[in-house]
Amino acid sequence: MTETTALKSGLLADIAAANNLAAVEELRVGALGKQGVITALLKTLGGMSADERLEKGPAIQDLRESVTAAIAERKATLEQAALDARLASEKLDMTLPADIGPVGSVHPVSQVMDELAEIFADLGFSVATGPEIEDDWHNFTALNIPETHPARAMHDTFYFPDVDGAAQRMLLRTHTSPVQIRTMMNQKPPIRIIAPGRVYRSDSDATHTPMFHQIEGLVIDRGITLGHLKWTLETFLKAFFERDDIVLRLRPSYFPFTEPSVEVDVGYTMVNGQRVIGGSDGWLEVLGSGMVHRKVIEACGLDPEEWQGFAFGTGVDRLAMLKYGMTDLRAFFDGDLRWLKHYGFSALDVPTLSGGVGA
Repeated sequence: MTETTALKSGLLADIAAANNLAAVEELRVGALGKQGVITALLKTLGGMSADERLEKGPAIQDLRESVTAAIAERKATLEQAALDARLASEKLDMTLPADIGPVGSVHPVSQVMDELAEIFADLGFSVATGPEIEDDWHNFTALNIPETHPARAMHDTFYFPDVDGAAQRMLLRTHTSPVQIRTMMNQKPPIRIIAPGRVYRSDSDATHTPMFHQIEGLVIDRGITLGHLKWTLETFLKAFFERDDIVLRLRPSYFPFTEPSVEVDVGYTMVNGQRVIGGSDGWLEVLGSGMVHRKVIEACGLDPEEWQGFAFGTGVDRLAMLKYGMTDLRAFFDGDLRWLKHYGFSALDVPTLSGGVGA
């Protein structure tokens, strides 16, 4: 047996007998480290003649490769054994009650947004978004809102200062309807979308804030009628308020971007002095809607003789107030932890149609 073969047998036996990672590392350093025995043998190759290197080189290289592989294998075996022992000792009793400590809460607006998305997804609608800083054309002109319309007035709209050379005047969007315009211009019909998001108007009282949340819906297809709109709104409101006794009343109205236009009222009953949605003791206005005006369809490059549609919009904050019994819209934005603790939702209260969208 040559010296190299004997060294190989001894090192492999020592590696196999090592019973912990520290011992394996000590053997690695002793064999393959800077001062290791195998490293020393490799250094002798440079001083050998060509014939000696041809004779002894393969055995030394085989020694290095065998020891390296044995060390890696032994290290992996010991690490796996340590992991198995740790997993066996660290057990979690899933029957014990969870103690997750103090946690935050989901804002009612976020919760209602999720509820609406869940309901409309079941009706085949997708969610569309757009910029909150809009230009005058998308926010007003394309929606058939003329220059003289009061909605353009400074006391209603937050305009940005005029910029020399700017093609369009910029503003904070006053509704999410520009998302409908952008969708119709960039997506071929048929279209079924909802557009939730923040909007801005210069107003502030118990039922109005300068920034609030809206959701709008749009359907563009062939053969769409007002009957499709009424069915969609009735289905949506029944699912949202989780009541089958929802009664709707459609009143003729006027919006520049729809014709005909209708305001939608929902019936309510009085329970302990409070209005509760459902029944028909009285009526509450909840949203505006109508058939998309042909001028709006034309502005988006579509043929109104071929494509028709309906649109609707409502305040998300107002829906939250009606469903969860809140009385002052301004509290939604005060950041009062006591209010959030009372009206907020657990992160686990995920809306589902099967389990009920409300918590």
